[in-house]
Amino acid sequence: MSLELNLPPELESELAGEAAHLGLPLSEYALQLIAAGRGNRPALRTGAELLDYWRREGLVGTRPEIANSQSHARALRKQAENRSRP
Repeated sequence: MSLELNLPPELESELAGEAAHLGLPLSEYALQLIAAGRGNRPALRTGAELLDYWRREGLVGTRPEIANSQSHARALRKQAENRSRP
C-alpha cells in the first residue's frame, strides 16, 4: 500500500534529521514510527526482551561516543543526584 503524507515543513525537517542520525531513509523511519505508535505490542518483561526490541529498532550501537555504558550510566545517575531542585 502506498500512502502520501503532507507534513508541515518543520516536522518534515525534524523527522528527516532523526532519520539521518539513525542512518535510515525518511520513509523507513516514518514507517517505524507509525508501527511503534500502534500500541498493540505485548509488554517487555525482561532485560533480554528489551535488548531484542532495541536491536530490532536499530537502537543498539547508535551512540558510538559512549565507550562504556555502565560508566556512562553511573555518571548520569550522579549528575541527576547532584542537580538542584526548584
